[in-house]
This record gives sequence, structure tokens and C-alpha cells, in this order.
Amino acid sequence: MPIVQQLSEKRKRQCTKLVELSRAVIRDVFDKFTPEELGIIWTGGKDSSLTLWCVRQVCMEQDRKIPRSLFIGKGDDLEEIEEFVRTYSKRWNVLLDICRNEDVLKAANYTVGATIDIKDLNEHNRRELKRIGLNESEFQFETESYTGIHLMETVVLNQWIKRNGIKALFQGRRWDEHPARFDDEYLEHVEGSNSVPEHTLINPLLHFTERDLWSTYAAFDIPFCSLYESGYRSLGTKSSTSRVSGMPAWQQDLDNTEEQGARHDRTMAMERLRKLGYM
Repeated sequence: MPIVQQLSEKRKRQCTKLVELSRAVIRDVFDKFTPEELGIIWTGGKDSSLTLWCVRQVCMEQDRKIPRSLFIGKGDDLEEIEEFVRTYSKRWNVLLDICRNEDVLKAANYTVGATIDIKDLNEHNRRELKRIGLNESEFQFETESYTGIHLMETVVLNQWIKRNGIKALFQGRRWDEHPARFDDEYLEHVEGSNSVPEHTLINPLLHFTERDLWSTYAAFDIPFCSLYESGYRSLGTKSSTSRVSGMPAWQQDLDNTEEQGARHDRTMAMERLRKLGYM
């Protein structure tokens, strides 16, 4: 769905320049890697969807194949996000992999809040729990906890990178999201260690603010998940996401309030998670 929002010609030109800067980053990446060596993290949220749209624009411009994308299922996913991702992967001709840590979900009986007995997990997941210092015999399954994020997202991501021979990964980070990202660069090399394959992280949206992002959606009629129109500002899982306003996300006070709506346990542990290979 497009945004019904009036933008001045000046603002449209500003958005065009922001997009062109992102496209320049992406073109540089295509000079270094083949499409088969590239991957795109697609959460269905506003940042990763704009990233994918920008990558697709460059691919159409250069008559290139769109790199494969990864949607990480957590067993507690919002139906609207899944529907959006499935619909536009077909419309945009994107090769989409939907991956989940089924071993953990099965041990939790597919129930958030359930207690998982660690001995019920496979060897790989038990080893990953030791990596993060969890030595108890059981833990509570929460998708947005430090343990849950690592098992359900980082572990799945690292396995996908290794399985597909991915050398570089597009993602939707922005400088204004969190202090831990202020020093991020457009291309970041990740050293291989333990379960983390060596790869490069690509951040073509770093220069966008949240307001820039929504203005760009309006300027180019880019589709997005319907939940943002319903007042959600940040999307996570069912149990972690809440509507923060009755107004669409782009009409909210983006300049003077924090980007909220999903639990931010992950931002509290950002540095620890990134050392483990988190996006």
C-alpha cells in the first residue's frame, strides 16, 4: 500500500538524493561480489524492505539477478509481516528462504514462555548456549531475550550464510536507531570465529533517519507492511510488538520520541549479540 502523504518537490529531491547514495553503496558492492555471493536480510519491516527495494532498483538498472533473501521465522511471527513478505517476494521476483530453528521450537512445544530442558536440544544448539555462558539445565523460551535472539536469529543466520556460501549480507541498519550504531560503516568486515562464517555486512541505509525513510516510501510509492498504517512504529514478534499510537507511523512525532513498539532487549545487548554474528 502506498502512503497518502503530500511531499514538496524539495523533499522529493532530498529523498531521491538519499536513495541515490544508497544505490551508490550497492553498486560498489556489486563490483566486489557476484549476486550468488550476496544475501539480503528481510524482516518485513520498514528498514529491511527499503533496503531490498534499493537493491532491486540497482539489479534492474544493471540487469542483474536479485540476491537471495532470508526471512527468519521465530515461531511467534505476526501474520501481517509474513503475508507481506510472501506477497512481495513473488511480485518482486525475489528468491526467499524462510528459515527457523525448528529444534528449539519443538523443545518449547512451539509455545512462547515454555520452559526448555537443554538436554532436549541438539548438539549444535547446546554448544551455542555454552558460547553465551548459559550453564543451567533449562531456560524459558522468549524470542526477544538475549538467549532467544541468539538461538532463533543469530544461529539461524550463521547457518544460512554458511550453507549458501554467502560472502556479503545486505541489512537495514540506520545511524539514528541506537547509540551502538553511531560508528557503523557502510561495509563492515566480520571475522570468522567459532560458528560465525567470515563475511561482510552492508548497510546502505545508514544515512536515513526514520522520517527520511517514510518520506522516501511516499515519494516512490514503495509498499510496506500494513501494521505501520495501524499505528505500529517498530515491528517484532506477536509477544513483543505493541501499537504505540492511533496514527500511522509516519504521522507520529518521529523527531522527538524514541522509535518504539517492539521490545528492545536486543538493543540492550547489541554489542554482545554482534560479537556472536548478530545483524
